Amino acid sequence: MSWLILILSGSLEAVWAAALHRALQASGRRRLALALLFLLSVLASMAGLAIAMQSIPTGTAYAVWVGVGVVLTSTYAIMSKAERPTAGRLLLLSGIAACVVGLKVVAR
Repeated sequence: MSWLILILSGSLEAVWAAALHRALQASGRRRLALALLFLLSVLASMAGLAIAMQSIPTGTAYAVWVGVGVVLTSTYAIMSKAERPTAGRLLLLSGIAACVVGLKVVAR
């Protein structure tokens, strides 16, 4: 269960990163809504990380949390055309994803 919480928390990291990016570009009520989404997703993401760290070693939990967030945030940026999907970028993101899976495989 801790691993599922950790993966969901990493996913929320991508949500707050995207919300922050969008909020900085928005104005009015849209900016307020995105700022609220940012705040709620940061809190939920951190809470999930804290819960997962109770049974997953700190270094492993943090690396997986960041790795999931990086891969999903970059995927969002590529899909929204904010970043280009270069071969190098895709290869390196695949490497990060493979390392996250590897950490789960070797976890004790």
